[in-house]
Amino acid sequence: MSLEACAALVEEADPDRFATARLADDRVQRILWPLYAFNIEVTRAPWVTQEPMIAEIRLQWWRDALEEIREGRKVRSHAVTVPLAEVLDAEGAMVLDRLVEARAWDIYSDPFPDQKSFDAYIDATYGGLFWTAARLIGDASEAMIRKFAYACGVAAILRAAPELARRGRDPLPVDDVAGYKVLTGGALNALDAAVAEKEHVQADHEALMLSGWQTRSLLRAALADSESSFKNGVTLSEFSRRFRLFKLSTLGWWR
Repeated sequence: MSLEACAALVEEADPDRFATARLADDRVQRILWPLYAFNIEVTRAPWVTQEPMIAEIRLQWWRDALEEIREGRKVRSHAVTVPLAEVLDAEGAMVLDRLVEARAWDIYSDPFPDQKSFDAYIDATYGGLFWTAARLIGDASEAMIRKFAYACGVAAILRAAPELARRGRDPLPVDDVAGYKVLTGGALNALDAAVAEKEHVQADHEALMLSGWQTRSLLRAALADSESSFKNGVTLSEFSRRFRLFKLSTLGWWR
């Protein structure tokens, strides 16, 4: 039932990932559902309260749960922690601990001081989630997975930037259109570099990689009209989104 609860949480809170995860076989789904549900819970933690101290406590709760998993102790009872402990090993727990630690940035309104800090945040959050899932699923190139995850993370931030700004956050490490173009172009380059190494990805990773199905379209749209995207964010039409998912699920995640 906990695994079903994880899947239900993903369906409700992250329908795009749900749409791709359900394409995987049972073994891979048993890995993806608790990882995705964990990511949702951690991502939500900084936003459920206006009190930074409470948000910090919520994140620390997840770090403590990961420490229990890493040390092989009985994990605290929770609809997500129990199935997570069944698939996560000590190495994965350490990687996800860095993910939780990085999410503390979301609590506060401080901007990223520079591109390096932004990149580290994307790598710890998106990169950490993708790499943990990929490694648990089967053999994969960490460098390749993290390049792909970086592109996905940047695209997600570009899409969410207007809402984050409304919530008092400064999500981008650039403050003009020129910097926005460089950031977007760098993410596209990372995506292309990952795709060039697609032979390092097994068939079992297909559903995981498909979770980035909007990435190329979002980055291309942001770059094509950088001035408007920088001011207003970047979005895709529902038709464009669904058509791309159909295309990639049919032809392959790298298209």
